[in-house]
Amino acid sequence: PSQILPPLLLLAALGPAAPCSHQPNATRFVCTEPTLSTFPSGLPPATLAVSVEFTALAALLPTALAGLPRLQELHLSSNRLAALPETLLHPVPTLRVLDLTGNLLADLPAGIFASTGHLQHLVLRENRLRELQPAWFRHLPRLQWLDLAANALTEVPPAVFRPLRSLRSLDLSHNRLASLAPGALAGLRALERLDLEGNRLGTLPPSAFAPAPALRLLFLQENELRALPDGVFAPLRHLHVLDLARNRLRALELPPGPALDLDISGNPWVCECPLLALLRQAAPRLAATRDTLCASPAHRRGQEVAAVSRAGDTGC
Repeated sequence: PSQILPPLLLLAALGPAAPCSHQPNATRFVCTEPTLSTFPSGLPPATLAVSVEFTALAALLPTALAGLPRLQELHLSSNRLAALPETLLHPVPTLRVLDLTGNLLADLPAGIFASTGHLQHLVLRENRLRELQPAWFRHLPRLQWLDLAANALTEVPPAVFRPLRSLRSLDLSHNRLASLAPGALAGLRALERLDLEGNRLGTLPPSAFAPAPALRLLFLQENELRALPDGVFAPLRHLHVLDLARNRLRALELPPGPALDLDISGNPWVCECPLLALLRQAAPRLAATRDTLCASPAHRRGQEVAAVSRAGDTGC
């Protein structure tokens, strides 16, 4: 449920990969030749989309994209890139989509995106990034989709995303985040989807989500959350999906607003009045009810939380 795909891209309907030779009048170039080690040159100036993926490409020259002034999409996933030249993207100011999934990038030059103000989709998942640099995001006012999943990030610096006023989806899942700074989401007033699945979060600041009141989908499953601050979800009046599965929670907080799709399975719930009354009042649509069990008190241990909350003899 946490995978929501970005809008269809130009290359999505290309069908089988073309051989690694370009047609003189083509606007799309695709190469998935495993032995390719240098970026193709001589592509037509009218090229709109380039896909060089699943190759042995380990380096790019600063001039690799020179002569492609109309380029809108660049797909470089599943190569062996460990570094990028700082001026790589200067020749492609109209770039809208950049996909660097599955490379070996441990860092990026500070000014790598300084000339790509039209960028809307940036995918950096499955690399080796350890730190987020504020400079990366200073010139991306139109960015809507940022995927940083499956890196080695240990923190989100306060206000690092502040310039991203158009961002709608942020994926930080499967990193090494042990905490979230109070201002980590500052500036993200348009954000609708936030994925923090599979980190090491043990707690959340009470104001964690206040900067992102437009959130509709929030994924916090598979962390180490033991408690939720009072009112932590109170600013999220538009939230439709909340996933808290497989944490260590014993008590629950819920957002206000419309009926909620809620997964709270795999937590050691205390099935007493605070939890039972909250569920009865909010009436969320519970997922995985068979795995949403009471851990205490003893006489309810192992019972389904949903069934207990519906029972009329709880005394709550």
